[in-house]
Amino acid sequence: MHEVTSPLPGTFYHRESPTSDPFVQVGATVAAGDTVGLVEVMKMFNPVTTEVAGTVVEIRFQNEDPVDVDDVLVVIEES
Repeated sequence: MHEVTSPLPGTFYHRESPTSDPFVQVGATVAAGDTVGLVEVMKMFNPVTTEVAGTVVEIRFQNEDPVDVDDVLVVIEES
């Protein structure tokens, strides 16, 4: 299992805008480099990407939850 962690403290977002689809959902297939969420810090939105390809098995934070550095945001089963 690969854990995608937060690079910064801030607010975690599942989607690019309130009307957009989520970046990923449990069961989704992702490729290395795919964006799995955003962390917002002082109105700057920082993409969070995965380094591995696989299947999303867990999303540990809800949309707009506060996160800290190295919090595990998404767990991916590598393929």
